[in-house]
Amino acid sequence: MVYLRDRDEIDAIRAAARIVAKTIDMLCREVRPGVTTAELDRAAETFIRDHGARPAFKGYRGFPASICPAINEEVVHGIPGARRLEEGDILGIDVGVEKDGFYGDAAITVPVGDVSEQARRLLAVSRESLARGIDQARAGKRVGDISHAIQSYVEGQGFSVVRSLVGHGIGREMHEEPQVPNYGPPERGPRLMAGQVLAIEPMVNVGGPEVVTQPDGWTVVTRDGSLSAHFEHTVAVGPRGPEILSVAEGEG
Repeated sequence: MVYLRDRDEIDAIRAAARIVAKTIDMLCREVRPGVTTAELDRAAETFIRDHGARPAFKGYRGFPASICPAINEEVVHGIPGARRLEEGDILGIDVGVEKDGFYGDAAITVPVGDVSEQARRLLAVSRESLARGIDQARAGKRVGDISHAIQSYVEGQGFSVVRSLVGHGIGREMHEEPQVPNYGPPERGPRLMAGQVLAIEPMVNVGGPEVVTQPDGWTVVTRDGSLSAHFEHTVAVGPRGPEILSVAEGEG
């Protein structure tokens, strides 16, 4: 079922998504060589709970932590632990929050200190692909228009999009219909309607699009060991165009 949210519901999703954005901003200030992903996770959980919300990932299908960090070739769903960030790494930070029965979700990938030119290009292309996908989240468009905008830009820049993982609807549940792939032809898939709220999240690899899941059952990595970046926003399909909900107050 595809849900169409009224203005009060969208504002409630925005309240959750805004805490996500603030959490990510806080974590970005903590990212530096020597910090462990477990330390970032503890900081995130404290911050989220201090803002009257709950870490949506913790306990979700048994996931043990509040954030999903992803380092270098890790794509998504990394488990925080004792690993320390090193100069030259790139770090994906995926955060989900539940507040008053509504969910927000967002992700960013950031450099750890000075990174390679390839890594800088990957981050720039991935961020821009999200912006191009969001621009297609308009009433009357189709899901495939989002997918095609992301894929065509990424591949035009010489990178690839992960195909086995997708974006999704979001609202009273973390994952709702419709699925939002990051590849495919335009003008296909469900038609978008004002009131839908989507988590749009391109996952972009330097090498091929194939991924594998590590023995921990969660961490997804690139099959060829190449770098990967992940960017995500919670977005409302509005009557006058897309509205990014996962930004701190005064941004966007």
